[in-house]
Amino acid sequence: MSAQPNLSGRRLKVLIVDDSALVRRILTELLSADPEVEVVGAASDAYMARDKIKQLNPDVITLDVEMPKMDGVTFLRNLMRLRPMPVVMVSSLTEHGAEITLDALAIGAVDYLPKPKIDLAATLGDYADELLTKIKAAAKARVRRYSADAPSVSSANAPIPPRYSADAVLPKAAAPRQFRTTDRIIAIGASTGGTEAIREVLTQLPADTPGIVIAQHIPKAFSTPFAKRMNACCQMTVYEAEDGQQVLPGHVYIAPGDRHLLLVRDGARYVCKLDDGQAVNRHKPSVDVLFRSVAQQAGRNAIGVILTGMGKDGAEGLKEMRDAGSPTIAQDEATCVVWGMPREAVALGAAVQVMGLHEIPGRLRALAESMDVTRSAAQ
Repeated sequence: MSAQPNLSGRRLKVLIVDDSALVRRILTELLSADPEVEVVGAASDAYMARDKIKQLNPDVITLDVEMPKMDGVTFLRNLMRLRPMPVVMVSSLTEHGAEITLDALAIGAVDYLPKPKIDLAATLGDYADELLTKIKAAAKARVRRYSADAPSVSSANAPIPPRYSADAVLPKAAAPRQFRTTDRIIAIGASTGGTEAIREVLTQLPADTPGIVIAQHIPKAFSTPFAKRMNACCQMTVYEAEDGQQVLPGHVYIAPGDRHLLLVRDGARYVCKLDDGQAVNRHKPSVDVLFRSVAQQAGRNAIGVILTGMGKDGAEGLKEMRDAGSPTIAQDEATCVVWGMPREAVALGAAVQVMGLHEIPGRLRALAESMDVTRSAAQ
């Protein structure tokens, strides 16, 4: 069963679970500065958290990854089996921390964010904005009861950085170029809930699927472990994308967590281009940047897919793909953890089809086969 709290205009109740008293205090101060949020309690370990959940009935929990007595992932697994609720993990941005956090997302955590940089007070304003945004999105997220057999589908006071469009990285072309004989491409964009949504799509695609390029909002420390994790469970070969890497059928290329991924042509080939330009829609990698490059370089030879995520990154780019002749798909509201990015794409008229996550792999296979038939007839 999925669950979505009904806040009915009241303040959002948050429970902070962290073994560090200093981190608990910082998170409490940052969250309490927002009049829409109430920190109802704090716990230093999983057993205290269990009691406070029963007593305080929070809407959202922030959960430390590494704690004494019981680690955060074990506690999360028990919680999502017995009483599913929105959880935002707080972890260190190390490869080890990334692996554990990816486990937590697979179990059903809605989102994650790094530990606050206590020694850099100047950065706390931006951190507060990210924290509050993710807590509020988590409160509206759909969470599902965890089982080992079924994966989860699962106004701030801080200054807000400027929002740039994809123009900051890749100017919009007057008309995309069309190539009758180019290979097919699948482009996927996702954010909150996306690591598990991407896993569900990729694991159901065969080894001869057209090359796939992916922009998932993810920190740099997470993108390498995420790509390795996907490679271990998919029939396709999965990489963290490298600059100049050729896009081949049967292969998947995931944008690094600190670079934009673009598709470019090199003669008759498609290759990956990494760009360290301005964050777009406050994200790097940006889905809009990837989709625009695919629209311009592949046009009707590409398929665009926008999955679960917070915000609107990717909606404009998916519309450009549709206008260029690409079949486009948006994940439906019922199966999204957060129906933000797909909702924006649907509202913009960017999605040719809207469907459940479980339907998307089959539709991709069918579209790829139909494009093969169309291309053969044209040759």
